[in-house]
Amino acid sequence: MKKMVIVGAGSMAEAFISGILENDVIDRKNIWVTNNSNEKRLGNLSERYGVQSTYDLNALFDGADLVMLAMKPKDAATAIQSIRAYLSERMLVVSVLAGVSMSTIEALARIPLAIVRSMPNTSAAVGKSATAVAANNRVTDQQIETTKILFGTVGLTSFVEEEQLDAVTGLSGSGPAYIYYLIEAMEKSAVEVGLDQQMASELIVQTLLGAAEMVKKSSKSATVLRKEVTSPGGTTEAGIRILEENGVQQAFISCIKAATAQSKKMGAALSSQLETSNLPY
Repeated sequence: MKKMVIVGAGSMAEAFISGILENDVIDRKNIWVTNNSNEKRLGNLSERYGVQSTYDLNALFDGADLVMLAMKPKDAATAIQSIRAYLSERMLVVSVLAGVSMSTIEALARIPLAIVRSMPNTSAAVGKSATAVAANNRVTDQQIETTKILFGTVGLTSFVEEEQLDAVTGLSGSGPAYIYYLIEAMEKSAVEVGLDQQMASELIVQTLLGAAEMVKKSSKSATVLRKEVTSPGGTTEAGIRILEENGVQQAFISCIKAATAQSKKMGAALSSQLETSNLPY
């Protein structure tokens, strides 16, 4: 990457700026950011990270070989139409717009583009995102490598087909919220059994980190690891029995299926809305 342009200056844009600079992927003077009208936000990013910010589109796109679309999905039509004259087939366009298909992006741009569409999650802010990425057939092998490097700065990256992104949204895109929900329940239970809340929170976080690391590093499945902890007649068995009686595992399965279905529904509605926008072309 010689020059990267980020259109949109929210939390996801900042996560990538931070990750890129921390990993020395691009020099800060070659990262340019813009947004719709929030000059204060651009000023904050420039001051904090030393990146370039401007509303001058000629200066913004001059020499750019990678453009990241990081605005709110509902603003995609306005934003893409405003910059389409500066986009070219030689650029790699990276989208972090939830629910906006690659065909919709091309329809708004009115030119063929090399597009990578992604579904990161909010853990990108701490470099621990589980990101799924899909690429269209105009993306070159070199651009695929660039994509791996780019998303590697904010966590783990997996390549999928575009139609799988809704399932990824339901699983890992929304996944942090499911874990936070579990932590809430564990914190409440800890207080009810007489533990100090601060100490309980520390124990819960470390327990989750340790369990995740075990699954990551062990050759055993989560099922085997769970069974190894569950001694007959022991405390874990007593707890697991309650979870099973209350259908907790099935509830999580239904949760992810519902989130996946909602992602498909919202994506279809958003794409239809953007493609039929009354904004002038």
